[in-house]
Amino acid sequence: MTDTAPTMTAAATVRFGRLPRRGLLLGFSAPRVVCIAGAAATAIPMLFMLGPSGAAVSAPLWITFLSLAFAPWHGRPAIETVPTAGHFAWRRLHGQTRHRVRPDHPRPSGTMALPGDAAALRFHIDGETGTAMVHDAHAGTLTAVALVRHPAYVLLSPDEQARRVHGWGRTLASLANSGSIARIQVLEVSLPDSGAGITGWWQQAGRKNSAQWAVREYEELMRTCAPAASTHRTLIALSLDLKAASGYIRRHGRGTRGAAAALRQEMIAFEAGLRSAEVHLACWLDESELATTIRTTYDPGAGPWTATARSLGTAGPVAIDERWDHLRHDSGYSAVLWINEWPRVDAPPSFLHALVFRPGVRKTLSITASPVPTAAAMRDIRRSKVEYATDASQKARLGALADLSDAAEWSDVLDRERALLNGHADMRFSGLIAVTAASVDELDAALAEMERAAVQCGCETRRMVGQQARAYAAAALPLARRVN
Repeated sequence: MTDTAPTMTAAATVRFGRLPRRGLLLGFSAPRVVCIAGAAATAIPMLFMLGPSGAAVSAPLWITFLSLAFAPWHGRPAIETVPTAGHFAWRRLHGQTRHRVRPDHPRPSGTMALPGDAAALRFHIDGETGTAMVHDAHAGTLTAVALVRHPAYVLLSPDEQARRVHGWGRTLASLANSGSIARIQVLEVSLPDSGAGITGWWQQAGRKNSAQWAVREYEELMRTCAPAASTHRTLIALSLDLKAASGYIRRHGRGTRGAAAALRQEMIAFEAGLRSAEVHLACWLDESELATTIRTTYDPGAGPWTATARSLGTAGPVAIDERWDHLRHDSGYSAVLWINEWPRVDAPPSFLHALVFRPGVRKTLSITASPVPTAAAMRDIRRSKVEYATDASQKARLGALADLSDAAEWSDVLDRERALLNGHADMRFSGLIAVTAASVDELDAALAEMERAAVQCGCETRRMVGQQARAYAAAALPLARRVN
């Protein structure tokens, strides 16, 4: 028998589905259809009753409707941004865009010192493992945070890269199939580093013989690359769905005690999955470590005193001022970018390399995966098929031409259905990038850098507006929260 197996392992690639853009009618969303109908209901009767003069008199009204339906505002039609703007104006009018710590009004015991809707979060310290668990009563979740370490992926051989990607995929699949995980959040925190650690070690322990070629090259490398170095930290937040795990919780003591026991079981299974992916679990964050992480996120310019943040009840920001498109918090200015389009062509697993390793920018890349039950995923696929067929029949009846984007979305739906029928788990991914700087001008420059890096990765980003405080909490904190 002749062995026809390839001598080299083909590079693993992945193709992301397009963001669905189907609407109520001909691809238009319900608010846009209402605006178009309002414009027609205003202009047509006036045209028939008074002629061109009537259409001219009513022009301010129907032009306003058409502008709301078609004029872009922050990357979306204006009518779709108006609700966000209205909600932001309402919050600003009632003082909800400002947050100040009030030492004379201590918070209730067990609650976290966070602003906005995150103020309702409570924490529980697991008695067996010492892990700090965050309880979100409104979302019905209990979350634990792991600090992981991993080797440089891009330096591995193609076979090793494929093996580790497969192991990580199996880890996500096992969590999704467990049925009790609400979300898995991966945070890659990148902090600019002056390179003082490398140069300091060389000054103390290096052999400074300039006659040697290796010494000259190493010193040149430090001069050129060390100032642009970055320190990276990877956190993974595991969020338990308390409603889905209610049976296990009842059998193990009910309440917070039973929920903690259920989360511990998921943590053990997650550790086994990390070992198969050859990712080293450094620790599950305790109260002091999680408090320090939250404190340094909101106060990036603080000194070593931040290491004394020991309690989650006092580790939040001191002051926050939320603006329309950015956030000021303690010693920093931040803004959040949403990855609204992933690569539309086959991409390798390391396609985010340019985004993660962009030098000189303090940033946090947050990717959240939400498992979708198989029954719910199949219902969503059937609904997408019906919407696609309805939209196609409407276009055919009106004589509108179908474009390639419709065919691409239909292909994505079929691929998703085929994967489910083959036994794969369905997960919804969302990506956020939190960028922090010392001033507004530096923030704008850093955001421009990150937008260029996203283009190099094949991604499209959109700056979030009207909800920067909530988006920053979801993007920069390892709490597995989502932005609605």
